[in-house]
Amino acid sequence: RGGMAAATKAAPPSLGPKDLYLILYNALCCLGWAYVLALAIPSLLFSIASATSSGASLFEALKTAGSELYFATPSTAGWSDESSPSLAFALTIVQSAAILEIVHAAVGLVRSPVVVTAMQVGSRIVALHMINASPKAQTQWGAALMIFSWALVEVPRYLFYVTAIVTGDATKGTPYPIFWLRYSLFAVLYPSGISGELSVFINSSKCDTFLALLGAGNESIVYWYAMAFPIIYAPGAIPMILNMAGNRKKAFKKRFARPPPPPRGLVWPVTETKANGEEVRSSTPTAKEVLAAAVGAVNPELAEKVRKEKKWRFGYVKHLINMVEAQCKSPEDALKVANAGLDKAYTMFQFISKDGKTTTSFASAMSAKNDTKFCTGFVKGELAPPKDKKLEIAYKGKQISGDELKMQVKKWVDYGTIEPSAGEAILMCSENPEWIDLSDKYFVLLGAGSAMGPFEVLMSLGANVIAIDLDRPQIWKRLIERAKNSSGSITFPMTKEQKDCANDDEMYGAAGSNIFTDTPLIRDWLVDLYPGKAFTIGNYAYLNGALHVQVSLAMDAICRDLCERRKGGASLAYLCTPTDLHLIPKEAHDAAKATYKEFSKKSFCMLMKLLAGKKVLRKNVCDPVSGVGGDFYYVNGISVAQGPNYAMAKRMQHWRAIIARSKGNIVSSNIAPSTSTVSVVQNKTFAWAYEGMPYFKPYEIFAPETSKSVMIAILFHDLNNPTSVANPKTVLANPNELFASGSFHGGLWRCAYEVDSIGECSVLIYFSRVAAPYALAVGGLGIAFGAKYFGVV
Repeated sequence: RGGMAAATKAAPPSLGPKDLYLILYNALCCLGWAYVLALAIPSLLFSIASATSSGASLFEALKTAGSELYFATPSTAGWSDESSPSLAFALTIVQSAAILEIVHAAVGLVRSPVVVTAMQVGSRIVALHMINASPKAQTQWGAALMIFSWALVEVPRYLFYVTAIVTGDATKGTPYPIFWLRYSLFAVLYPSGISGELSVFINSSKCDTFLALLGAGNESIVYWYAMAFPIIYAPGAIPMILNMAGNRKKAFKKRFARPPPPPRGLVWPVTETKANGEEVRSSTPTAKEVLAAAVGAVNPELAEKVRKEKKWRFGYVKHLINMVEAQCKSPEDALKVANAGLDKAYTMFQFISKDGKTTTSFASAMSAKNDTKFCTGFVKGELAPPKDKKLEIAYKGKQISGDELKMQVKKWVDYGTIEPSAGEAILMCSENPEWIDLSDKYFVLLGAGSAMGPFEVLMSLGANVIAIDLDRPQIWKRLIERAKNSSGSITFPMTKEQKDCANDDEMYGAAGSNIFTDTPLIRDWLVDLYPGKAFTIGNYAYLNGALHVQVSLAMDAICRDLCERRKGGASLAYLCTPTDLHLIPKEAHDAAKATYKEFSKKSFCMLMKLLAGKKVLRKNVCDPVSGVGGDFYYVNGISVAQGPNYAMAKRMQHWRAIIARSKGNIVSSNIAPSTSTVSVVQNKTFAWAYEGMPYFKPYEIFAPETSKSVMIAILFHDLNNPTSVANPKTVLANPNELFASGSFHGGLWRCAYEVDSIGECSVLIYFSRVAAPYALAVGGLGIAFGAKYFGVV
């Protein structure tokens, strides 16, 4: 919901028509499955009692009772009301109602992925059809196992959804017993349900009545229809269970997480104060106002559209597109938008003192005079500088350089994985080894320990790194020990003099700073550090959700003031995400158009378009925008799932980049590729999608080591090549063309389809590859049996 509040109990949300409908739907489904259980449990118990009283063993009694469960009625359950529906009828109605869940996902009533929901519901519908049409499937123990597993999972699931909507908080608002059942029963009931479904499929394939559904002579078609699902289930069952286990871990972690600390330092502004005094700091109203102020600087009508947007979580993309198109009209408009957006952010965001007594605007906090100062820590590496300075790129487990690097860069460019300008930048860096002599270069790393930061590369090349990161001893132990084992140096802020530390552990404990609460102090310390030395300030800190906007704004304040106040000069470095809106070269636009023409004829793509429509495989080509300087082409690489806060955080960096460049600062702001960092692949869905994405030419997903080394090479090029677009002396038709050059986008710009429309298809491709060996094995057995049956062998 995009909101942050103090750790007090929130009031129940107001319920709209959509919420009321979903409550009704989920409540009715819950009651339907409860009715199935109400018939199944007593019928099973009566059947077991009857069998055991006749001398059958408990095992035989269970087997007999299970084979009779499908035929349960009010009579077998011991009810006096004989007019109530049978179990089979209720099962058919309530499971068929789940088809609406696909509709809910397709029209946006819920946030479930359409394709995945369709696969899950579809497999159930197929199993339902088979058990209804196959007497043999009805009269075997697996039918009871499937029915009980389904019902026992679905009653708490639908009840969980009802309470989640009513309370407005699925994690902490739902009663704990329901929450526990929702995220725990799967461990037993998923395997049992899958086993039951498999028994239904297999027994249906042996049932003469079922095989005769299409008439004489078509038995083989019906047979393979029944047997296709066991083949699909084999590779898909374990990942599904593991994914649910991961969801359980996340849900429990979130439910029992400690309440957030009171707001301190740079925070989102208060957007609402409730009757109980609770202050709500929602990101949505503030983000909308910042974007409205930005685009409103050149087009007030577009600003009003931003403010009137009611579905911000999923509707923000069109407003960002409008803003980028408005910036294309002229260089002046591009800068007006950037300045207005950042100015609004500085005035709206608040800064709360560490004692919580003073609250000011962030702009006021950054302009105030501070009496507190950081001390300076310094550690010099113990290794000699490397004699052979050459560019090496980590790629697929080895370091490549020289001719091998040239060949690989050519492959990337020819395939479309990177832009030619990025390839040229890497090769120029390789051909100018003096650019890699960093003995007198100073790099400020905001977020020095970041997974995508260049700390390791810079240390190996003997650079002077000024590290900014959290005041946590374990972080500084790792960074400082790495610096010692290098030919470079590390400088860092401290809360006490380094000489007063009795040992390294005490030094680690005194090192670091909090970029939220210490923003003005970090800025002051950096302004006065190493007078006369040129700094390159890299923005690498990253946090999830709304915190990402806060950390981007904090870094922006530091970058802004260093650019304006550093006597030795300052240049800026950013890692842009490929999942954003960027101006692109016409050649990239044309390549995407050609790739679309190729892929739109592929059978897989045509099938996915037929099944999912506009939800998947949207054309990755946008119409050019005319402005001063000609036509400008752009790519819509935004992934809606990343959310509006992520987009806002990256947009702030774009704004500062073009403003700083317009004022004479070198700005290296290049697009990095999709990278399999730990934080990304921990999400199983992203990990699966990454495995399948290379199907869509010219995608390639890179390891963090490769991404970091290629991006540092492009950075060195930007800092040293006077004709680079990073240099403000290079004339651009529009300031946003800064992002059109040097892009190592990993294929996104030249792919046939928008990145936000290939995720579900990529997951399917991944699982189809996992299933391929099983399918081949089963197919081979089928051919062998067929050959034997028809007398070929």
